[in-house]
Amino acid sequence: MLLTEEVQEALDAHRPVVALESTIIAHGLPRPRNLSVAEELEELVRAEGAVPATIAVLDGRAHVGLEKSHLERIANDDTVRKFGHRDLAPALARGASGATTVSATAFLAARAGIKVFATGGLGGVHREWSESQDESADLRLLAQTRIAVVCAGVKSILDVPATLQRLETLGVAILGYGIDRFPGFYLRSSGEPVDWTVNTPEEVAEVILVKEALGGPESALIVGNPVAEEEQLDPALHERVLGEALDECRERGISGQAVTPFLLDHLMRRTGGASLEANLAAVRGNVRLASRIAAAL
Repeated sequence: MLLTEEVQEALDAHRPVVALESTIIAHGLPRPRNLSVAEELEELVRAEGAVPATIAVLDGRAHVGLEKSHLERIANDDTVRKFGHRDLAPALARGASGATTVSATAFLAARAGIKVFATGGLGGVHREWSESQDESADLRLLAQTRIAVVCAGVKSILDVPATLQRLETLGVAILGYGIDRFPGFYLRSSGEPVDWTVNTPEEVAEVILVKEALGGPESALIVGNPVAEEEQLDPALHERVLGEALDECRERGISGQAVTPFLLDHLMRRTGGASLEANLAAVRGNVRLASRIAAAL
């Protein structure tokens, strides 16, 4: 595992560090906006007094913190793949290059000693799970990895109540940040209640420290940070377009791993890009909050 000098020095000096995923750069945004957003997110971390550690795999080496040339490669190289946690061993052994998803980023960040990770939305239990048995690898990995994940909930195209039930079963704690409902990714609220609400970065930091002191299972702490009301996707538009997308999925027989990218693309096209802007607004808010939590630690 290769840490940049900036990240290594910050960790050695116990200064705040925030992990960032790289999938949004390689696969989540169109060029050239993907690179400008990657640089923007790192600057947001620095503006809060923390050090950004964007994570990726390049030529069979796991990188925690990316130099400018590495960011540019992730953003522009068509051969860069998408790696979850399960892909890391073969990717490293075969000298492959890829952007890291939530599961791979959380795993590598925790191995490097980073305590806080900011992302957009988590994966979860897919709709019609009883037929497909389709569930994101994010959930089980988070049940086995001690890291605080600041997110805007799980992707709203998923089965949110089932995902929350699964997280409860796996023993993953959830905090609502300034809200008593679990965030809805593009939407401020999913409508599903959370058991615990916190209102400041210091309160989140206290939970993290107590969790560490207690010991026990190596599980994540999810901090559900809602997108600002004025930046969320219009709820009525979201419901209508998502319903259309799910109907089209059934009609065309789209299933398995093809469902999520199809639904996300459909939402972006049918909302005129508004879903993408809501997603980016959520990510920015999560990065700021994660940086403040890391500083409070």
